[in-house]
Amino acid sequence: MPAPSSTPAPEPRRPQPLSIDAHLERVRAGLDRVGPHEAHTAAEAGEALLVDIRYAELRERDGLIPGALVVERNELEWRLDPQGTHRLPEATGHDVHVVVVCNEGYASSLGAASLKELGLYRATDLTGGFQAWRAAGLPVTAPAVEPT
Repeated sequence: MPAPSSTPAPEPRRPQPLSIDAHLERVRAGLDRVGPHEAHTAAEAGEALLVDIRYAELRERDGLIPGALVVERNELEWRLDPQGTHRLPEATGHDVHVVVVCNEGYASSLGAASLKELGLYRATDLTGGFQAWRAAGLPVTAPAVEPT
């Protein structure tokens, strides 16, 4: 049995710190982001799958985009990977034009970039998120009404 080495293992190289703003800018440079009307037109024509990643409280408060697939952010990659064992039926291939929607268009950029890393090369997100969709006067189902 060899004697233990007295030389300490080299410390792992630390990555250069990056602010979330710089990371978001870098991520968005790789996305062909779409606006509310463009997303609506593509979804209505069956050319895009809108995926709402907002958490339940926001969906209950503000309502839903009719026809959008609801997949919370923590399940996004698992549900949309066409090769994954936990994929949804809508995850039919890497060429699906996925438009990720969050509340204001920040988390959706990160989610879309992650999907692109899985090979969904047409993945992108909605500029301004659900709030921009609603402000554009596009269809929204009524929010859940709390019992009184």
